[in-house]
Amino acid sequence: MEVGTYDAIVVGGGIVGCACAYYLSEVFESVLLIEPGPIGGGSTAAGMGHVVVMDDSPAQFALTHDSQKLWKGLFSQMSDACEVRETGTLWVAADEEEFSHVEGKRRFYEQHGVHAEVLDSQQVAEAEPNLRPGLPGGLRIPGDCVIYPVTAAGWLLEQAKRRGTVVRQGKPAVKVTGGSVMLSDGSRYTSAVVVNAAGGHASELTPGLQIEPRKGHLVITDRYPWFVHHQLVELGYLKSAHEMSSESVAFNVQPRATGQVLIGSSRQFVGWDGAIDHRIVAKMIARAAVYMPKIAELSAIRIWTGFRATTPNKLPIIGSMPEDPRMMIAAGHEGLGITTSLATGKLIADLASGITPRIDPSPFAPGAAYHHD
Repeated sequence: MEVGTYDAIVVGGGIVGCACAYYLSEVFESVLLIEPGPIGGGSTAAGMGHVVVMDDSPAQFALTHDSQKLWKGLFSQMSDACEVRETGTLWVAADEEEFSHVEGKRRFYEQHGVHAEVLDSQQVAEAEPNLRPGLPGGLRIPGDCVIYPVTAAGWLLEQAKRRGTVVRQGKPAVKVTGGSVMLSDGSRYTSAVVVNAAGGHASELTPGLQIEPRKGHLVITDRYPWFVHHQLVELGYLKSAHEMSSESVAFNVQPRATGQVLIGSSRQFVGWDGAIDHRIVAKMIARAAVYMPKIAELSAIRIWTGFRATTPNKLPIIGSMPEDPRMMIAAGHEGLGITTSLATGKLIADLASGITPRIDPSPFAPGAAYHHD
């Protein structure tokens, strides 16, 4: 039963889907967003909210840098509930071998328009007194930020709704094509453009997409104001994030506006098993204590899990399907969905409306991460 026609339909109400609706509503008169559950209630709610420029590949740098600039252009308009904080990121070297690579990393950032500062051992200790004494140094990226993902996603969608975007919640999409979306109750919506922004579930709606869930754990503590000042990440984080083994942990700690400390991170390929793995949590805390010994003394009040949408080439899939330009994908962002949501939404809207994109879309094209069964 056909119940409505729109210029564009977005399937998925996480922060990526909300960003797509935000930018599509700038270029199309009628946009529909479909989400079976709460807005931002999936991977978005489980994330840390780090808005970070990453240098692990030219394509990822372009996407994260562009997205951070878009975020900063919106911060002055966003509500206090979004908890925007320009904490900066401090990449911490565990040893002299890691520290030897810091200057090259700084040069790369500076050459590409991102301010970066090398800190020696004393400067790192002064910047973060609770770090283990004797660390050789690190790299500070002052422009990196922290936001509260769920309220940020809701804010983006509210702006889209003010432009006329319609939201349908409560019924999941069960069939998605380039021209229509069918919900579980049989209702069918048609559109010239359909965007699959269903995260780890995107491959269920578009068979053949090489996207699978990767579980992560987070721990949040009681309130310990100023225990940590920056988003702290070990320099070996990318190695952990890109290791496609069954599990890994890395030091990644964030200060929250509440004074709480958010502790990550872990990665596991376990399908959709969302149960808390206390063995992995213990490894996370032990890893964090290598860098911040006193963190093991803090009182944790909650542990939860979430699922990153992972692709084989470590890049999100953004753009039109090769066989049907009306069917677009915006999924597979792994641990960078919060950061890259805005650049993803802008890229989708540009491609859908024929506007020349701000960044090269080719590294993210679905053809690179799609296979026919």
